[in-house]
Amino acid sequence: MSIGRIIESSECVAEGAEWLAKKDPKLAWALTQTGPLPLRRRSDGFRELLNSIVSQQLSVASADAIWTRMTSAQLITPRHIQQARDEDLRLVGLSRQKIRYVRALSAAQIDYVALRKLPNDAVIDTLTQVPGIGMWTAEIYAMFSLGRADVFASGDLALQESVRLLYERPVRPKPRELSDMAEQWSPWRAVAARLLWAYYRRAKGREGIRSS
Repeated sequence: MSIGRIIESSECVAEGAEWLAKKDPKLAWALTQTGPLPLRRRSDGFRELLNSIVSQQLSVASADAIWTRMTSAQLITPRHIQQARDEDLRLVGLSRQKIRYVRALSAAQIDYVALRKLPNDAVIDTLTQVPGIGMWTAEIYAMFSLGRADVFASGDLALQESVRLLYERPVRPKPRELSDMAEQWSPWRAVAARLLWAYYRRAKGREGIRSS
């Protein structure tokens, strides 16, 4: 099975945005409000997933503070986390649950290079086998660390709220409903997500909370 388009540059994002604008008048209007969309590519590998776990259910500022302490303490590799005491991990700000999650990730022995060649569903299935990595974290990794153009995080509250606002709905769509809706944005669902997030930030004017 093909992995589909890979978003590697701002030009890729612009191509997807243009396609979506022709496909969906609401998205076309939203694009006039947001302007050009960000690339948002990240590195892939253990450190990126570790950062995602650390950031779950925290404000950006709190997550960044913990990550800075972990980096200073050299607790950002599988070997160092496995060798660390629970007390060491608590001192940098990790909760008991997140200590369990980061240890699970450290022991998972994921082949991050092989993930680059797996289909989207296989990437998400591999990652969600690790305690502490839910659908949202796996989808975000596929979208931004692997650059997959046709992945969409339908459980994301900001995306749900953005759709409610843009399409003038009385309530937020449920994840299943939003996933079905996003089918019409294939093969550029990850660009649709970028657009909806950008529209949400403009409409709400506030910083979001990172999910799991």
